[in-house]
Amino acid sequence: MRMADKPRETSSHIPLENVYSGGDARNAHLGAPGEYPYTRGIHAEMYRKRLWTMRQYAGTGTARETNTRFKYLLANGQTGLSTAFDLPTQNGYDADHPNAEGEVGKVGVSISSLADMEELFDGIPLGDVSTSMTINAPAAILLAMYVVAAEKRGVPLAQLSGTTQNDVLKEYVARGTYIFPPRHALRLAAELIAYSARELPKWNPISASGYHMRDAGSTAVQEMAFAVSNAIAYVDATRAWGVAVDTFAPRISWIFNTHNHFFEEVAKYRALRRLWARILRERFGARDPRSWQLRTHSQTGGATLTLQQPENNVVRAAYQAMAAVLGGVQSLALSCRDEAISIPTEESQEIALRTQQILAHETGVADVADPLGGSYYVEALTDELEKRAVALIDEIDAMGGAVAAIENGFMQRAIDDEAYRAQCEIESGARVVVGVNAFQRLEQSRLARFPLDPAAEAAQIEKLHTLRARRDNDAVSGALADVRTATERGDAQIPPIIAAVRAYATTGEIVDAIAAVWGRYRP
Repeated sequence: MRMADKPRETSSHIPLENVYSGGDARNAHLGAPGEYPYTRGIHAEMYRKRLWTMRQYAGTGTARETNTRFKYLLANGQTGLSTAFDLPTQNGYDADHPNAEGEVGKVGVSISSLADMEELFDGIPLGDVSTSMTINAPAAILLAMYVVAAEKRGVPLAQLSGTTQNDVLKEYVARGTYIFPPRHALRLAAELIAYSARELPKWNPISASGYHMRDAGSTAVQEMAFAVSNAIAYVDATRAWGVAVDTFAPRISWIFNTHNHFFEEVAKYRALRRLWARILRERFGARDPRSWQLRTHSQTGGATLTLQQPENNVVRAAYQAMAAVLGGVQSLALSCRDEAISIPTEESQEIALRTQQILAHETGVADVADPLGGSYYVEALTDELEKRAVALIDEIDAMGGAVAAIENGFMQRAIDDEAYRAQCEIESGARVVVGVNAFQRLEQSRLARFPLDPAAEAAQIEKLHTLRARRDNDAVSGALADVRTATERGDAQIPPIIAAVRAYATTGEIVDAIAAVWGRYRP
C-alpha cells in the first residue's frame, strides 16, 4: 500500500482528516493556563516559572548499590529520585522467601526491612529531595519505612515530599503485582491516602496510573478512562474514611505513558486535565481549585523500545518527551535506550537525563505556556479524546465502578484485544516499527549490558538473617500481632504497621500478618 492510500488514524482509532480548520476545533472557550478547567496547564506561567521535575527510574541489587546510583544521578543534575523495587518486594516477599529465589534485586532494589530503607537513603537529604516510590500492594509498608527512617534522622514529617504509587487497582488490570483481594487492597490504599492527608502534607499518597495499562497494550483513550475510573474509586474509598475531598484531592498525583503518536499525546494531557477538573468539581463537589488540578508525571513508552537498533530508542524517547512537555506535565522520566535489553547502564541514564536538559534549556519549549493551544488539529483531538474517554467511564460506572469492571475482566479483556490488534499490525507490516519490520539491517548494534552482581541475592539474604538474629523478636511478635488484630477488627492499619516497621519487622512478615486475615488473591 502506498503511503498516500493508507488510512490515517491515531492509536485510539480516531480517524484523521487531511487538514483541520476552525470548524473542527469545537471548544471555542479555551480559557487561560492556570484557570479552570486547566486545559492549557495548571499554572499560569508553566515552565517559565519552574521547569518540570527531572527524574530517572533507578533501582537494582542491594540498597547500597542503588544508593550509589541515586547519588550519581543527583550529581548529574537530576532533581528528584524515582525508586524501582524488585519483584519480591513488590509482591510482599522477603529476600529469603522461596518465591523470591532468582529475582532478588533483578529489576529493582530489594527492600526487606527498615535497615534496607535506611541504607538506601544514607547520605541523601530526605527533607530536601523529592522521592518517588513505584510500589503498590505493599505501599503502606514501604512508606512506613521511609517515615521511620526520616524520624530517626530528625527530619520532620511535614518536610517529606514525594510520591507512593499506591495504585493497586491497575495491578489487577495490567501488571500482576497484587497481594490481597481487590476490595481489601482498595481499603488499605485509601487509608494510606487518609493518613498522608493528616501527617504528610507535602506527600502524594497515590499516583493513579495509566502508564502500565498503556504499556500492556491499551489505547490512549483506554489509558485515560481506566486510570480516571480507578481514581474515582480511590476518591470514594478515601471519603469513606471520613476525609473531606478537599483535604486529600490536592495531593492526588498521576503517571501516564507518553507514546509514539505525537499530537495525540499532547492532546491527551490537555483532555485529561479538563476531564479531571470537571469530575472533581461536578461529581465530588470539590471547592478548592487545587483539588481540580491534575498533576502528572510522565514516563516515555517502555513498550515502544526495541531490541533491534537500540540507538533508535534515544530518538523515540526524545520525541515522546517533547510531546509530554508540550502537553504540560509536571514531572518526567525517559525510558532508556537499553531497557529492551537490560537494566539501564549509567551511561544510558545520563543520555536520558541530558535529553531532558537539552529539551528544557535549548529548544525553547519552556518559554511559552501551552504553545500548541489553539491549533485546530490539537483542539479537535483534545475534544475527541475527552468525549471518548467520558463514554468509556460512563460504561464502567454502569457496571458498578472500577472494582466491578476489574472483577468481571472488562478492563483486562479490552487491553488484551488492543495488544493483539497492535501485534497483528506489526507482523503484517501495517504498522511500521523502524528497525523491526522496516529499515532493518543484518548486523545489530551491541550495547554494553548493565552488569548484575551475582552475589547480590546472597548478600541480601545474609543481611536479612543477621537482622532477625539481632532485633528484639518479642517486640516484633507483639507488633505483628497488633497488625493482625487491626486487620481482623477493621481498624486503621497504618499505625500498627508503622510500629512493626519501627521494631524492624520485615516486609514479608507484615504482609503475612495481614494475609492471615485477608488471604492472598488468586484470580
